[in-house]
Amino acid sequence: MSNNQPQVAPPTHSSRDTSRWSWWYLGLGVAALATFVPAMTSSSEARCPQAPIQYAQLQDEMTTSMLKNLSSDWFQEHSIKRMTGAIQIRTVAYDDMGAVGQDPRWEVFDEFENYLQTTFPKVYEKLKLDKVNSHGLLYTWTGSDTTLKPTVLMAHQDVVPVPETTVSQWDYAPFSGEFDGSSIWGRGALDCKNTLIASLEAVEALIDSGFKPRRTIILSFGFDEEISGHHGASFLASFLLQRYGENGVSLIIDEGAPILPIWGTHFAIPGVSEKGYVDVEIVVRTKGGHSSMPPLHTSAGIAAELVSSIEKTPYPPQLHQDNPLLDFLWCGAEHAPGFMTGLKYLLPRRGSTGILENMKRLSFPKLVSRVNKMAGYLISTTQAVDVVHGGVKVNALPERTTVLINHRVNVGESSDLIRHKITKLAGVIAKRHNLTLHAFDDSKEKESSILVRFMGSVLEPAPVTPTHAGNEESDTPWSVISGTTRALYGKQVVMAPGIMPANTDTKYYWKLSRHIFRYSPGWDPETLSIEGIHTVNERVSVVAHIKTVQWYVYFLKNVDNARFS
Repeated sequence: MSNNQPQVAPPTHSSRDTSRWSWWYLGLGVAALATFVPAMTSSSEARCPQAPIQYAQLQDEMTTSMLKNLSSDWFQEHSIKRMTGAIQIRTVAYDDMGAVGQDPRWEVFDEFENYLQTTFPKVYEKLKLDKVNSHGLLYTWTGSDTTLKPTVLMAHQDVVPVPETTVSQWDYAPFSGEFDGSSIWGRGALDCKNTLIASLEAVEALIDSGFKPRRTIILSFGFDEEISGHHGASFLASFLLQRYGENGVSLIIDEGAPILPIWGTHFAIPGVSEKGYVDVEIVVRTKGGHSSMPPLHTSAGIAAELVSSIEKTPYPPQLHQDNPLLDFLWCGAEHAPGFMTGLKYLLPRRGSTGILENMKRLSFPKLVSRVNKMAGYLISTTQAVDVVHGGVKVNALPERTTVLINHRVNVGESSDLIRHKITKLAGVIAKRHNLTLHAFDDSKEKESSILVRFMGSVLEPAPVTPTHAGNEESDTPWSVISGTTRALYGKQVVMAPGIMPANTDTKYYWKLSRHIFRYSPGWDPETLSIEGIHTVNERVSVVAHIKTVQWYVYFLKNVDNARFS
């Protein structure tokens, strides 16, 4: 076991917000579209083939005994204690955190790592630990076959703050880790200390069973995902890239969507892509002066005019061929009894270019947006004017007004769409007020001008992970994840690809693998598993947590013998 602290420079791209859950209800609204869609010619071709259930590596006596233990009251009791202890350590990441080693608020992550070492001694004995940029935790269980690309399981140690004004609204104290008989309560219970603890529990269970991996297993835990991952995931990804090279990892699993009831069935919806992220800053500069002698339009007024123009022209919804929502709809049409006939017949054939022509002719994307806003977000580049600053005194003309606009870029589109639109609209306003326009050209601010620029780095939409089901001769990462899920839950759960409209730490890992999944595999059919994330009363069902541990055990056994081409 190594405790060295390599300092690896992070990549330059970034993203910020990670509130990412409510939009998974898209199916509940998209189903309503069917009443508006005329019937069209159908096809008998399978739209959403399901991978075979993968039991093969779960039948030996050692594994059977281990799985029995994971279902025991003893294990549940100890798992609850582990989760409670993890939640009680307040690993909060704040937006204004300073550099690692300088801001004392990072020191709580030393306490958390010490807790993990005490709680999972066998993991620390068996796996090699690299501490990356002090608090990034990288555990490596080296496999016996170095020709096999490793598997990476991700999670993050940090949690979002709990505003003091909301503490009284919690049923249990937000950092208590209280167990009420069915759920464990507290900040981070779902986002995502449950995933972190479950993966360590799974690895320790495998160690206890005598399992010796052929394929290297890596656990990669960042510590600032909630504030963009600049200090954590970016360094961890660079460290792994130096070790394994581009496309050197077989697959990566990070936090993501749970199993949800949609259209009369249950869907497991691993995110296979993410929307892009772009912030744009607009700076309007005009002459100052006394407010008793104002011009017709101040910089604040001109900025407001431009904002109004931008908001009046939202980006039109577009369902592009490579958007995973198409595959999700195909899966609904194939496997969900509540998927309406009208919408089903709009999907004539998997991979057909005619589908897009049909959808455009019927204004399908606009229909999606009108009927269900959450679904509309998944097929649109969105814009949100979030910050406006201007002026310093009520009787002084504002010489400088700034506007910050956040964008989430639709899969199949790029930041060029944003650049073109804002340049065009700003040009009209600049000409109207006799101002000079400098748009995305690295110019500096000047008097009597409008400056438009990207703020921070630009994150384009994530590459789309392949979702081929595999065959008798070879597996695919998707087929292993699918087969593992169906082995644990049975055929009642349908696997379907999904899309993340916001961003996870995986944005730093794109070069490591073409197969990146954002997925929370724990499922309790009796509870809605996403309640409380980033708000009051965050909690995780114990049933769902134990199922997460079991899923990781199933998965690590199955992927160890996967035949990837």
